[in-house]
Amino acid sequence: MEEKIELKRLENLYKYQILNTPLDGDFDEITSLAAKIFSVPIAIITLVDTDKIWFKSSFGLEVDGIPRENGLCSSAIMADDIYIVEDARLDPRTLTNSLVAGSMGLQFYAAAPLKSLSGYNLGTLCIIDKSPRMLSGIEISMLLQLARIVVDKMELKLQSRLLFREMQKNITPE
Repeated sequence: MEEKIELKRLENLYKYQILNTPLDGDFDEITSLAAKIFSVPIAIITLVDTDKIWFKSSFGLEVDGIPRENGLCSSAIMADDIYIVEDARLDPRTLTNSLVAGSMGLQFYAAAPLKSLSGYNLGTLCIIDKSPRMLSGIEISMLLQLARIVVDKMELKLQSRLLFREMQKNITPE
């Protein structure tokens, strides 16, 4: 049953036609804002594909993604609520993760799911720090709200593309 859900989730993700596309200033504004709001060095909008976690926007990192098996986002999309690791050096979910044990030294991770209108978690808006920390209830609420804004932008972009295609089909040469 879980495999069927994953296939539906991926089908929903592909509908947005957003993977492996150029960076987008709208999304960059959101990750920059998230980094400032939460005073973290890294904020990322991720999209979880079969083998790769794509970074649609990243503040504080210069990569376009990581293998899915290495990413915490693979676990985060399984939750319908925020996924928080306050101290990755002590959390059993992350002790062996290469992002924690390796040179990146990730110690704090919080991710809000990017839930599509169809109800599938496509990726996350995550914030990362190299020091342990906690989030207040208001901060959790803000991260979830920013994630909803990301999904709203994804929906608007999809609807714009679909409308443009429809208009192109209706244009008849004179």
